[in-house]
Amino acid sequence: MRTLIAFCLTLFCASALAELDPHLQRFAPYLDKTWQGVFENSTAERPMVDVSRWESALQGKAIRIRHSLNDGEYEGETLIVWNRAIEQLEFFYFTTGGFYTRGTAHFNDTGFVATEQVTGSDDGITEVESEVTLNEDGTMSQRSRYLKQGEWVPGHSVVYRPIE
Repeated sequence: MRTLIAFCLTLFCASALAELDPHLQRFAPYLDKTWQGVFENSTAERPMVDVSRWESALQGKAIRIRHSLNDGEYEGETLIVWNRAIEQLEFFYFTTGGFYTRGTAHFNDTGFVATEQVTGSDDGITEVESEVTLNEDGTMSQRSRYLKQGEWVPGHSVVYRPIE
C-alpha cells in the first residue's frame, strides 16, 4: 500500500511540473534549484550572499522565488504569473524591507528583463529594471539599475550558481 501511495505522489508531482503554464515554460531551466550568489560589491568585512529558491507554484500557474540575503538579514518573495488581461508576465515582490514591487517581465534571447514599480521604499527608489541571464556554464547573472530620486543609478550585480 505504501508503495502505491508513493507511486501516486510521484506521478502527481511529475504531472504538476509538466502542467506548467505554457507562458511560464521558459522558466523551466531555473526551477527546482537553489541558487547562491555573492553581490559584486560584497567585501570580506561586509559579505552580501544571496540564496534563492525557484519553483513552480499554484499548480503550475505561477513561479515562486524566495530569497534570503545573509541568512535572513533581508528576505523577499516573488510570484510571477501570466496576466491574460495585459498579455504579459506580471510579478509581485514582497520584502522584509518594508516595501513591495509590482512589475512586468519579458523573455529575451538569454533570459528575461523585468521592470517594476516600487512602493514604500525609504531610499527614494521608485522603479527597478533588471536583466537575468542564464549562462552557458550553468550560472545565472542578474544586473539591475534603480530610479532613485528621479535619477537612474546602478543597482546590484550578482552571479549565482546552483547549489541544489
